[in-house]
Amino acid sequence: MNFKTAGSAAMRIKRLLLDVGYEPQLARRAAIIAYELEMNLIIHGGGGQLAVKLSPDFIEIYAGDQGPGIPDVELAMQEGYSTAPPQVREMGLGAGMGLPNVKHWADVLKIDTKVDEGTRLRAIVYCTQSK
Repeated sequence: MNFKTAGSAAMRIKRLLLDVGYEPQLARRAAIIAYELEMNLIIHGGGGQLAVKLSPDFIEIYAGDQGPGIPDVELAMQEGYSTAPPQVREMGLGAGMGLPNVKHWADVLKIDTKVDEGTRLRAIVYCTQSK
């Protein structure tokens, strides 16, 4: 993952969801989540893994990295809070909306992070609910 291909994994996930018959609104929510997580992996995690698990009842998006971890998850969940480096902000990214957007579009959000060890995040979108 890098800035040249940023967003491509999220687009593939959305296409897959639509191809296998998920409702467009669910595919959109999952794609927004996947995009935000993909960008976080690039900006903060030094790359990592982005995966999707499909079920008739839910869509689960997983992101994991071996980056610096999140020292204060509560602070990181606040809109506008960002630790993105200046060069990322100069590209118009790193505005501090990634995790808040994930929380908004996910029905369930679980974050497991350890400083200097990395972050693992699971976001679930239930197929019976809509936002």
